[in-house]
Amino acid sequence: MSPATFILLHLLLSSFIHLSISFPFISYHIDSGSSTTTTDNHNITWLSDRYFTSGSTGIVSEPLRFKSLHEKTLRYFPVSSGKKNCYIFPELPPGRYYLKTFTVYDNYNGKNHPPSFDLSIEGTLVFSWRSPWEDDVSRYGRYNDFVFFTSDGDADVCFYSIATDSPVIGSVELIQIDTGAYDPVLTGNDSSILVNYGRLSCGSNHLGLGFDVLGRDWEYDAKYRSKTSVGIKSVTAVRNVVNADTRPNYFPAKLYESAVTVTGTGNLEYELPVDAKLDYIVWFHFAEIDVSVNRKGKRVFDVFVNDVNVTRIDIFKEVGGFSAYRYRYVARNLSGSPLTVKLAHVVGSPLICGIENYAIVPADIMTVPEQATAMHALKESLRVPERMGWNGDPCAPTNWDAWEGVTCHPNKDESALEIFQIDLGSQGLKGYISDKVVLLTNLVSLNLSSNSLSGTLPTGLGQSSLKKLDLSNNQLSGSIPDSLSSSNLQLVLLNGNKLEGQVPEELYSVGVHGGAIDLSGNKGLCGVPSLPDCPLFKGLSNGAKIAVGISCGVLFLLVLIVILICIKRRRSDYDFALPEELVSLAAKRNKYHTQKSLMALEMESQHAKGYIRKYKEKSLWERILCSTQKKQQ
Repeated sequence: MSPATFILLHLLLSSFIHLSISFPFISYHIDSGSSTTTTDNHNITWLSDRYFTSGSTGIVSEPLRFKSLHEKTLRYFPVSSGKKNCYIFPELPPGRYYLKTFTVYDNYNGKNHPPSFDLSIEGTLVFSWRSPWEDDVSRYGRYNDFVFFTSDGDADVCFYSIATDSPVIGSVELIQIDTGAYDPVLTGNDSSILVNYGRLSCGSNHLGLGFDVLGRDWEYDAKYRSKTSVGIKSVTAVRNVVNADTRPNYFPAKLYESAVTVTGTGNLEYELPVDAKLDYIVWFHFAEIDVSVNRKGKRVFDVFVNDVNVTRIDIFKEVGGFSAYRYRYVARNLSGSPLTVKLAHVVGSPLICGIENYAIVPADIMTVPEQATAMHALKESLRVPERMGWNGDPCAPTNWDAWEGVTCHPNKDESALEIFQIDLGSQGLKGYISDKVVLLTNLVSLNLSSNSLSGTLPTGLGQSSLKKLDLSNNQLSGSIPDSLSSSNLQLVLLNGNKLEGQVPEELYSVGVHGGAIDLSGNKGLCGVPSLPDCPLFKGLSNGAKIAVGISCGVLFLLVLIVILICIKRRRSDYDFALPEELVSLAAKRNKYHTQKSLMALEMESQHAKGYIRKYKEKSLWERILCSTQKKQQ
């Protein structure tokens, strides 16, 4: 191979590697509580605080204790912000994402009381903080990370207050990862969330930040080794390890450049913290970096998880020397803690580069998407105050209470949550009722009474599920829509508003059929008992009145046009003249009849005197007539 060809291939390979690790497609690094955007020593841009729903900012009590700027500031959510607050990352394409949070207290508020709160991702409870915290965690903070799938266009990371405590967060990072990362088929993809319970680097405690393209933190494994592990020694690679930094997981090459083994024929054992009654996926990272192991069969060991022999490993047999090799195993429904991992020798000594342990948390059911959309529209239109905590999913997680004033039920097959009841009476609301309320097709009771709502009643209000409607004592105007004539309504309270027009008879019949209806205090309503009769146009809505007015105007113009046409035609009749030929012929005919009449009179006169002569050929008057006609011709 010529030098030029070699250089070209090297450049192409470098380009390919660069493209292959071009993740993330989308990444956010949010410095919670910070008002400025900064760049750290690893060239990561930390954005000023954004995408939060509410809360206040704070600073750790001893900032000099923290090396990174994003660890010094924080955001907390007091009770005045509501029980539930969120970071909501917008406009995300469907896919898998890596979320990393930094949580710290460090007595920022001077109360010496770390808060108790829960953390959820996309409507699923994934982590709980309970006071008191471990001293090191309270002072220095802790990173936690998760892998999840989203398809609804955004990602909700929410905090739920326990009692009156204020949830707190130091930073939030969201990174898009490969769709095949961490074996989504095995772990359920959109049906589960992976919660990291430990990520260990074996043999080296000097990895530092910035070596992992996804920003994963790798902890030194020493404190997780079992006391039965003796004769531990570290091994370091003498040349580069291949088959790392590749899709879909992009595990860093540096992870495989160090490992731990044991002297002699001992075993390697680890104890990993877990919670009971969950499934866990354990990832094992290997690389044969000992130059003395140069063929298969020289290092063979068994892997035990909770005393179950899950596989036998021969690294060199699988990938050869100085090449990364990974194996993963799912431990089902653990009954207790810890999760034990043992590498037992078969031939030679066991060796390992790293371990990851993720809990597979089943995704909780969420609110029906159309109903969640309707509730967020109502939040905006009703101007729901911050103190009510209407953030994130209206009903999920099921471990938490739904939005204040909202009741949810699972649907028939328990695949989603439905809005069952909304009770926001006397909450100081000053907006209007969004048209999207009609999307709440399972709503049974709606109470928005004694607020200051204005505008008109949505046209489609009156879903077949709706049985109780209380909109009394507001400032609602316009007519009552026909859609409220639902036979399922048992209670209708519209009193104390500014409604007008004719009341649908079917709606009024609610009271006749055993229900209750109150329309009092609306001076413009008419057409049913206890209300005045409607004038000709009184029962019509404003739109109908406008339509009638336009129709009358058009009819008037048509009549006027017809009258003008008739008048014009009548005038034209006086100016009508016959053609010249017809006039000439008529004149000749009139002259002929005149002469005939004169001759008849003369003959009658002569006959009376006895002078009439009879001629055989023609009578006198016939000869005279013929003579006259000849002259005229």
